[in-house]
Amino acid sequence: MPPDADLSIRAARLLQEASGVAWGADIDVRKRIPMGAGLGGGSSDAATTLLALDRLWDTRFSIDRLADLGLQLGADVPVFVRGQAAWGEGVGERLIPLTGKEAPAEANYLILKPNVSISTQAVFQDPELTRNTPPITIAGFLEAGGRNDCEPVVRRRYPAVDDALTWLSRFGAARLTGTGACVFVDCGSATRGRELLSEVPSQYEAFLVRGLNTSPLLGRLATN
Repeated sequence: MPPDADLSIRAARLLQEASGVAWGADIDVRKRIPMGAGLGGGSSDAATTLLALDRLWDTRFSIDRLADLGLQLGADVPVFVRGQAAWGEGVGERLIPLTGKEAPAEANYLILKPNVSISTQAVFQDPELTRNTPPITIAGFLEAGGRNDCEPVVRRRYPAVDDALTWLSRFGAARLTGTGACVFVDCGSATRGRELLSEVPSQYEAFLVRGLNTSPLLGRLATN
């Protein structure tokens, strides 16, 4: 990948330009999240770069300002900059923190990655994509749940994702990560997750993860 295409490099240069600092940094990214998975790996890397270099370079930008910079890199970078579970509106830049009873459960999830690359642009431009879904409120979502309007389009365009969702739905309400390509299910306990992990067909990459409502990075920055 060319350096200018890497979100971490772009984040560093953006902060450098915005702050006027002349210093540099060595950036080493150890990628554990598959590319094109719909899991926000690149956006998380960019957010981490902004937060870490703000501390290293002593630019002292506010979280709001760092989030605004992050928005220039991608719609989901701000939520990673802020580092906590939130309700997103607009393109994802208008964030309302979710705490207490509104916060999602920090559940265990089984994630499958089909061997397919999905074009988000193609999904958004598909003529069959639903575009008139009424807005949903936080209360409405907590009461009745939500839906992913991209899922029917992705399932039609990418049979491998459809197969993964069908297989995973045997164990619960399987869902798509944005436009994919990953699919996931709440597997309850970590023990049950390990049992399901052992059953995953060989054509899928599989991961057992636990959801977090607060980024560990915020704690590390607060103590350093």
